[in-house]
Amino acid sequence: MKTFADKIIAFNTQLDYKGVLPHGIRVMNPFKENKEILPISSGFYRKYYDDLSPRHLILGINPGRFGAGVTGIPFTDPKRLIEKCVLEFHGDLKHEPSSVFVYKVIDAFGGATAFYRKFYINSVCPLGFTALGPTGRAINYNYYDLLNPRHEKNPDEGLSLDKTTLINFIVENIQKQIAMGVKTDVCFCFGTGKNESFLQRLNNEKKFFGKIVALEHPRFVMQYKTRVKQDYIDKYISAFSEV
Repeated sequence: MKTFADKIIAFNTQLDYKGVLPHGIRVMNPFKENKEILPISSGFYRKYYDDLSPRHLILGINPGRFGAGVTGIPFTDPKRLIEKCVLEFHGDLKHEPSSVFVYKVIDAFGGATAFYRKFYINSVCPLGFTALGPTGRAINYNYYDLLNPRHEKNPDEGLSLDKTTLINFIVENIQKQIAMGVKTDVCFCFGTGKNESFLQRLNNEKKFFGKIVALEHPRFVMQYKTRVKQDYIDKYISAFSEV
């Protein structure tokens, strides 16, 4: 019988986005772009998910360049992978603020083993996107910004997007993760703005989960609320302790 780890690894292996994207936007698929990512992430899932127990799902926005973009593990940057998960990583020790906060929550919950025994983290859109920033370097780009009406206005300039394909990609991959053994009474959402809004609308239509519990995004906390981040850690722990 396949374990939860087997199912996650198979899920990551099949991820592929073929939809049309606006000019300057590219999909970020670490599992296909770097042959080392799948073994790294698989080691993590074998360590924490090699059992048959169901978990509650936590959905972020989409993978970032310095977290899942280099480890294949949502909200786990190389430093946290080494220090908190005690797993090897050979490469640049990228730092992702969101990962710092999430692992403070995980520590407060009782550590990685206790946390991952109950929860599985991914994203509403399981693949990330990048755009060219003002300096010409790649920056993270959120899936919900691709659904902005402005991408429909200038097709002659390449600003076209098959939004149906993107939404179907999101829906199909949430369904696949539910089928892996995810509990459906509650889904936690990282992001109380556009991510929550989109996921709530989608859930109202598709009836994936009994309810969505939204928490302020880790990046928001680290960027704007760092002085009171303990309050947000406590809020996360309180929410997670309800299931």
